[in-house]
Amino acid sequence: MPGQPDAAELSRDEIERYSRQLTMPEIGPEGQRKLKGSSVLVVGAGGLGVPASIYLAAAGVGKVGIVDDDIIAKSNLHRQVIYTEADVGRGKADVAAQKLREVNPHVNPVPHGVRLDSGNALEMVSSYDVILDCTDNFPARYLINDACVLSGKPDVYASVFRFDGQASVFYASRGPCYRCLFPEPPPPETVQDCSVAGVLGVLPGIMGSIQAAQATSLLLGKGNPLVGRLVLFDAMGMTFNELRFKKNKACPVCGPDPSIRALVDYDAFCGLRREPSPTEITPVELKRLVDEGKRIQLLDVREPFENSFGELEGSKHIPLGELEKRFRELDVNDPVVAYCLVGTRSAVAVDFLASRGYKARNLRGGVRAWADAVDPDFPVF
Repeated sequence: MPGQPDAAELSRDEIERYSRQLTMPEIGPEGQRKLKGSSVLVVGAGGLGVPASIYLAAAGVGKVGIVDDDIIAKSNLHRQVIYTEADVGRGKADVAAQKLREVNPHVNPVPHGVRLDSGNALEMVSSYDVILDCTDNFPARYLINDACVLSGKPDVYASVFRFDGQASVFYASRGPCYRCLFPEPPPPETVQDCSVAGVLGVLPGIMGSIQAAQATSLLLGKGNPLVGRLVLFDAMGMTFNELRFKKNKACPVCGPDPSIRALVDYDAFCGLRREPSPTEITPVELKRLVDEGKRIQLLDVREPFENSFGELEGSKHIPLGELEKRFRELDVNDPVVAYCLVGTRSAVAVDFLASRGYKARNLRGGVRAWADAVDPDFPVF
């Protein structure tokens, strides 16, 4: 595995700093030098990437790359513990790199303040020994997997959702890849991210730490990495379970006869790249119709706790899970505009209402888009 045992001698300060690792025969001076000569690319400087990168830098991994084009928001602070109030509005990659230098001045944190995409992924992935997938969306996961397979690099994966986490190592030269486990992405309208479903603040810390442990194991060439194994963690029940899976001989990227030999358009592959639907309405268009006094029924399909923060004036609140029983509370003769946080759940509501004879449209981008385009004071989270 990567890392050169004689890449660099350890200074007196490093020997003192890493003394608790050096005393372990599984690491020792040779292993510590190997870590110093190694590199890890952390894709995503959020809930998973923050704890993973902190522990990798503290452990003495010589080069820690951080890929993220996002800026720090206040809603990040409950789980992305390297950032503070003073960092809100700054770029995540740059701030994380700065903080890692403070954690350990002997390592080289490299910020990549860009979005990983099909144009830059192969070059970036090829420059590091181990890749950590700390992202929160399916296009990025398939992109990272394919780039790792094509580059021969291990993909250390984790994800979190509400109280549940999972982790694995996808390493095509030793076992299955991400596509072997998840051949097809889920329909985009069924996917809820943490901004909608929520996440327990400590959970990404646990799963990101598992990623750091797996990366360390791979760099040292020690232990039994999670190749062909998916760890499932339930933070509410405090249980760990393991699912074993095998290489898919028909896998289009790591199988014996691959059809994917180059990176593709992953937004399109996951069904996210599409033209605006005729059943959608933009916030600006909706605002114009409301100002003109048009007869419109505004339908809020968010959960009660979301609605309690505020709703569009004149809205009818029917959570999506109750719509099938309560849709007759809406007048079938008047058009309906449904909305949620980002437009995913309301798209499902529009399809349902259309099947019942309603003229329904979806607020494209939800109340987040409304706050961006029409009313910056509208409360979103």
